[in-house]
Amino acid sequence: MRHNPVHATADPDAVRDLVRANPWGTIVSSGPDGLVASHYPVLLDEDSEKLALLTHVGRPDEEVHGFGDTEVLVIFQGLHGYVSPSWYGPEGTKAPTWNFSVAHCHGVPQLLGAEENLATLTRLVETFERAVEEPLYLDQEWGARIAKGTVGLRIPVTRFVCKRKLSQDKDDVSRRQAIAKLREPGPYEHPALADEMEREWEAERAAAPAEGRT
Repeated sequence: MRHNPVHATADPDAVRDLVRANPWGTIVSSGPDGLVASHYPVLLDEDSEKLALLTHVGRPDEEVHGFGDTEVLVIFQGLHGYVSPSWYGPEGTKAPTWNFSVAHCHGVPQLLGAEENLATLTRLVETFERAVEEPLYLDQEWGARIAKGTVGLRIPVTRFVCKRKLSQDKDDVSRRQAIAKLREPGPYEHPALADEMEREWEAERAAAPAEGRT
């Protein structure tokens, strides 16, 4: 992913926010037969001061990936959507684009023991079940049995690239009109993305006076 300082952030909290809001990750590694990608729910290790991920893979995915001392890439994608140049004001560049948020996290996975793996699976279930009307949490005896078919992973993130492309490089009129168009009914309607673009814009405006102080 090419670097663009207008859209890039080095703040690990931005990555944490993205993972929390979009916990479906793509795990990419270079296995014995070349590049391999798997898709699993991923949580943050909230007990770690440094950025770290918790997940699992089903057997025999760990063999396909060849987990060991080799770095893996975990990709998280947030809200995204098409932005038409017809929405821009007179100063806007007349080129179509795609707004998005994404994080590429790199690290060497640590294989979890049986107890740690069960704890991770339990937490995964709790995280998603608590939003349903009648949550069904993981029974520990039954969970211990199904956990044998999985391999738990903790991935300390040694480096990351996080990009939030939300029209920060556009003039005020173009940003305002693009946000409005994303909220209108139509083929590219995406009010959630419009809300995120507006929050980013508001945060920029709130930070501007502070940056000007001495």
